[in-house]
Amino acid sequence: MRDLFLLDPDVVFLNHGSFGACPRPVFEEYQRLQLELERNPVQVLSRHRHFATLVDAVREQLAAFVGTGASNLLLVQNATAGVNAVVRSLDLRPGDDVVTTNHEYGGNEFLWKWLAERTGARTVVVDTAPATAVSDLGAAIGERTRLLFVSHVSSATALRFPVEELCAQARAAGVLTLVDGAHAPGQLDLDVDSVGADFYAGNCHKWLCAPKGAGFLYARPEVQDLVEPLAVSWDWDEGHWADRQRWRGTADPSAFLAVPAAIRFQEEHAWDEVRVRCHELAARAQRELTELLGTAPLEGDFLQMVSVRLPPCDAYAVGRRLFEEHRIEVLAQEWHGEPLLRVSFQGYNDESDLAALVEALPSALR
Repeated sequence: MRDLFLLDPDVVFLNHGSFGACPRPVFEEYQRLQLELERNPVQVLSRHRHFATLVDAVREQLAAFVGTGASNLLLVQNATAGVNAVVRSLDLRPGDDVVTTNHEYGGNEFLWKWLAERTGARTVVVDTAPATAVSDLGAAIGERTRLLFVSHVSSATALRFPVEELCAQARAAGVLTLVDGAHAPGQLDLDVDSVGADFYAGNCHKWLCAPKGAGFLYARPEVQDLVEPLAVSWDWDEGHWADRQRWRGTADPSAFLAVPAAIRFQEEHAWDEVRVRCHELAARAQRELTELLGTAPLEGDFLQMVSVRLPPCDAYAVGRRLFEEHRIEVLAQEWHGEPLLRVSFQGYNDESDLAALVEALPSALR
């Protein structure tokens, strides 16, 4: 499996969660598509609706993979773009609240700051955990709440949240829901329709292992017209929401068009078994690292990546030393003032990678 990926063989790569890694066969298809585009851009992008046919085929296959209909999906660059498309479209005003958790992706803090400056809407950050999220967030939702924003799998803590229950609870209260699914597609069996969110933004370049620049935004049919287009152009006269937003100007669609190759790659390599093996590695990492460090584990379910508490330290310096001195790529970060080490496992990892981390970590901490 390691030979099927393009990663530097001299680096122990335990950070798939940050940007993913593309398998060699998928990347070769991506490059073939780029070459096809450059050989005849007119053919790919405009002749006889060829572009629309290509994109619609990808939407069909991706929709089947994530458990919804193609008419509910937009292809976007990544989950961040999808989240921004929704938040920037909502008519939020002073007095409105967005309720979220303290487990969200750090980059979104800038979005909430921008939102407050532009609209006067307030962000209510709830200190919670997966086991108590339903009651904690339910208590925070009130008459001012317009939107509930929560991650399916937390980027910082790697914990899985009960998004199905949270979405049902919010809908009963008349509150819109937006789920950050950056780490879900490919890491769990996703059925977006069953999640029950109004909006769901996902990545294909992370755990599905597609090329960078491939993601999606799901919108429930009843709320699709709330999402303002990033660009109004040639397809705007089409009848359906997703079709109207298909063309946004000249861009290389190769990353999107390679998504079916990523889906095929996982089907051909028994990816359900790979995910089980990677989860077992993550569970072993949690046991061995918390024992080594003498720290308590974070409580909650995790999948192929796991976060463990570090003793008091400069987490970013530890991460640099692990890479510079030991050639181990792993995410060491601060989470609300607490140093964490997030370890990701993908099909190219095995026990020797974990052993290398366990051996190197004491030195990096010193």
